[in-house]
Amino acid sequence: QVQLVESGGGLVQAGGSLRLSCAASARTFSTKAMAWFRQAPGKEREFVAAIDWRGVTTNYADSVKGRFTISRDSAKTMVFLQMNILKPEDTAVYYCAAAKFARGLGSSNRYDYSYWGQGTQVTVSS
Repeated sequence: QVQLVESGGGLVQAGGSLRLSCAASARTFSTKAMAWFRQAPGKEREFVAAIDWRGVTTNYADSVKGRFTISRDSAKTMVFLQMNILKPEDTAVYYCAAAKFARGLGSSNRYDYSYWGQGTQVTVSS
């Protein structure tokens, strides 16, 4: 069974850092663009960052540009989200996602992703 498993969430003070990890259970993910989305209580799930299947091209939401960095390992079965200068408005459940089709560039559209993890909670206190 294909799975995505996130880890690394937690409670941090504003201005702090966290690193999220996403482990993919199948090598098929090595040919797929990957992304992070987040969902705060009472809000829609929103795009955070994406990386293409080669690990070369990245795409970020304006709200996290310059603070967050997405990357993937050389085997392309792990994806990471380094989050710096965290703000209270970054508080949300963060989800890892894998693209529906192979060899994509990393879309910001949630409907381009068909595999999702269970999510990891990130809470930033002021």
